Amino acid sequence: MEWPACLDEFLSRMNTPRVVIDNAVCPTATLVKVDSARKHGVLLEAVQVLTDLDLSINKGYISSDGRWFMDVFHVTDHIGRKLADDSVISYIEQSLSPGATPRSATLDGLTALELTGTDRPGLLSEVFAVLADLRCAVVEAKVWTHNGRIAALIFVRDEDSGSPIDDPQRIRRVEARLRHVLKGDHDIRGAKTATVPLPSLTHSDRRLHQLMFADRDYERISSAKTTFSSSASSSQPSIVSVQHRTERGYSIVNIKCGDRPKLLFDVMCTLTDMEYVVFHGTIDTEGDRAHLEFCIRHLDGSPISSEAERQRVIQCLQAAIERRASEGLRLELHTMDRRGLLADVTRTFRENGLSVTRAEVSTKGQMATNVFYVTDAAGHPADPKMIDAVIQKIGVESLKVNERVCGTRPAGHEAAAGGGAALFYLGSFVKRNLYNLGLIRSCS
Repeated sequence: MEWPACLDEFLSRMNTPRVVIDNAVCPTATLVKVDSARKHGVLLEAVQVLTDLDLSINKGYISSDGRWFMDVFHVTDHIGRKLADDSVISYIEQSLSPGATPRSATLDGLTALELTGTDRPGLLSEVFAVLADLRCAVVEAKVWTHNGRIAALIFVRDEDSGSPIDDPQRIRRVEARLRHVLKGDHDIRGAKTATVPLPSLTHSDRRLHQLMFADRDYERISSAKTTFSSSASSSQPSIVSVQHRTERGYSIVNIKCGDRPKLLFDVMCTLTDMEYVVFHGTIDTEGDRAHLEFCIRHLDGSPISSEAERQRVIQCLQAAIERRASEGLRLELHTMDRRGLLADVTRTFRENGLSVTRAEVSTKGQMATNVFYVTDAAGHPADPKMIDAVIQKIGVESLKVNERVCGTRPAGHEAAAGGGAALFYLGSFVKRNLYNLGLIRSCS
């Protein structure tokens, strides 16, 4: 029996996410409401779109009933204001529509390298030196370190022709040289390198989470370097708990930690990639603290079933929170791009006793804009004399210290977050649903 054409159209509309963006309800924030048929990963997709626009999700409600879900996010821009740019609003609506392809076109024509291994002072300098020696120009890169491990996603092209590096023999040589550097003399788990086709590459930050998760960075290693965090909330540790709620068929994840940009995205990446589904949840921020609560199940509908699994979820979520927050002093390099620039800069860091805990590399035209988070070799705050020596060596006009406290909300965030009561107009029935299910203490 064939389905009527009108029914096909109806089902298509049912599965199309509906996005409502409201600037009238709340005086201090923009409400973004997304509702759609429920499917695995759709919540992460919505959060990813908002995060990629550098928006802060100050409050949020997540509710799922049967095959449907609704998310309400209370968002502001990077300086705590409501969304006023029509192009941003239009981008949000279009990006959440079916068939959207958020991958940046700037990556076309590049070769993607994935690296994981044991972190050590000066390692990034050696990696960039190898790439320069092999005439691989680094166009974009992201590097994370956590718990003694390093993960990197590096986009390169041929230094001479500007073309992608697609010769299999050359690729094997690049991978082998990098793997040798990553192993070093003190490797404890083994290093991995891979070349990934761009069409198959997922979101870069999510991919870094996946690389570190696969590398088991969530497992504590006694010999791992302790990384200094410059976050304002570093004195207050993250608290993650998981409770069984067998009468409701959910496991309850509770997170209390320092608030920072992209926190919700990092948590959702981990839950999604561990194949858990969020059915209900609340996100709340106040000052520099965040409180997140989620009701989760496995993809097959079952809750967390053992103490070992519960502990693993806690470990993995703590790692997801820490990876991006493990930062030192932020140094920003803006200069003309040239061959061997990254190798020279990171070698200068190493020679002056600095260790890179995180890096973001970007090249547009002839200009290189790079961000490095640095500590001393032991993971402690770098001596100002070290920083001054590095700046003098690289150039005071090119390398600057960003005094902004890393991993925290903008100055106007606290005021922006104060309008939570206004979210009631779209979110109250969601919160009441959670209350009726016995999943939160109060719906007021």
